[in-house]
Amino acid sequence: MAVSFHVRSNSFPSRLHPQAAHVDEQLARLRSCDEASTSSSSSICQKLDNLQDLHESLDKLIRLPVTQHALSQEQNKKAVEQLLDGSLRILDMCNVSKDALSQMKEGLMEIQSILRRKRGDLSGEIKKYLASRRCLKKSFQKVLKSLKVKQDQECNDDSLAVFGEAEAITMNLFDSLFSFMSGSKACGKWSLVSKLINQKKVSCEAKANEFAKVDSEFQSEKTLKMEDVQILESCIQDLEDGLESLSKSLIKYRVSILNILGH
Repeated sequence: MAVSFHVRSNSFPSRLHPQAAHVDEQLARLRSCDEASTSSSSSICQKLDNLQDLHESLDKLIRLPVTQHALSQEQNKKAVEQLLDGSLRILDMCNVSKDALSQMKEGLMEIQSILRRKRGDLSGEIKKYLASRRCLKKSFQKVLKSLKVKQDQECNDDSLAVFGEAEAITMNLFDSLFSFMSGSKACGKWSLVSKLINQKKVSCEAKANEFAKVDSEFQSEKTLKMEDVQILESCIQDLEDGLESLSKSLIKYRVSILNILGH
């Protein structure tokens, strides 16, 4: 996804500025990570950590006097408003993700409680969890479609491209996150390369992720493993922690943008 900025500012801080250079390095690392790895809980959590660091650096960049002076100019007002809209969209994605994870964790905790106590309506709770998962998957599909619509936009301003690229990479992470929470399997790029080289079918190296594995086990209670439920709950907790940290950094970044509009 790219973000459209239609203004040009010669007074915007040079990409040679140490803080701007640091942001460039972080963006390059995130691009590399995005291209090299398949979606897994560990890779997504790492990207969330990296995105938190990125937005803290963007906040420092936008607080620089030369940056604030450039973006406070009347001709740059639209660009600042676009940055503000983008930060709000990302915060919305964070909230949607956190709400979904919280809902799933609550269901898993109830199921674990029944398993430990060996009494209660286990089948009923599992059916309730799976019904909730189906509803969440539908909502994820709607969100994913909205993200893909935004990909038609282009960034036409070199001076503001760093902010647009940061937003694009962040939205790509949420694309991966929603697909991951839906239980989608993803083959790594090297699996596809291998398939072309060997000219034969190559099975996807990625196994069913934590969400898909528990969904499958819940379809037949005989295959239900307490360990897998606990692993999924731990995965959800890690994702919640990463999203919460990212949200805090995004709020600080958004406040800095609002301050520019307020001057």
